Amino acid sequence: MNRPSTVLRIPDLDDRADLGTFVGRAVRLDPMAVVRLRGTPGGRVTAWVTTPFDVLATRSVPGSLDPGDVTAPATTLLTALSVDRAEAVDPGAGGLWQGLLPPADGWSMVDAVPAAELESLTDRGLALARESAGPLGPPASLLDQTVLTVSGGASPSVKVPLRCLFALSGMGFLGASDGDETVRVSATSAWLRLDARYGAVVRRRLTALPLLV
Repeated sequence: MNRPSTVLRIPDLDDRADLGTFVGRAVRLDPMAVVRLRGTPGGRVTAWVTTPFDVLATRSVPGSLDPGDVTAPATTLLTALSVDRAEAVDPGAGGLWQGLLPPADGWSMVDAVPAAELESLTDRGLALARESAGPLGPPASLLDQTVLTVSGGASPSVKVPLRCLFALSGMGFLGASDGDETVRVSATSAWLRLDARYGAVVRRRLTALPLLV
């Protein structure tokens, strides 16, 4: 039997299930989604997907990837994780990643925001989106509205657009939060990142530069 050209190895069953859930949600938002997988020296694999909100979503689990940078159709990877369910699977190949990934370094923690506050803002945003949605969905002007400005310490303030909250909600990252759960807001000079319990969303802060280039 020929060895698969690409091997994704995730030893722990729960970690495989976590990644499968992440990929499944990406497919639910966009059946044609692709997943960018990258291995790290620390023994982890990070998955990236684009969302219909022009926001990246990411999740990291312990594991290894050979070769260390692969783009695969999300449906193919989902099948490997949910049907094969083996410690080592072939995630597939042939996906085309059209965009930039944020830098691994240079992030500054700005502040932590209660998850319940973001859930409330998301619910209000969804109500507005339903009222103003057209044939192509909510208008970009609504998605780009700043719904939260976060500041803390020596870091400059960071504006969070509604589309980031929609991506958090659409990927199921907030979950059923309790009163103590928070979402960490970090930034570089050009990127914004929101880290919640089940994953993170990332978007360029410089609106003059598109996410996909």
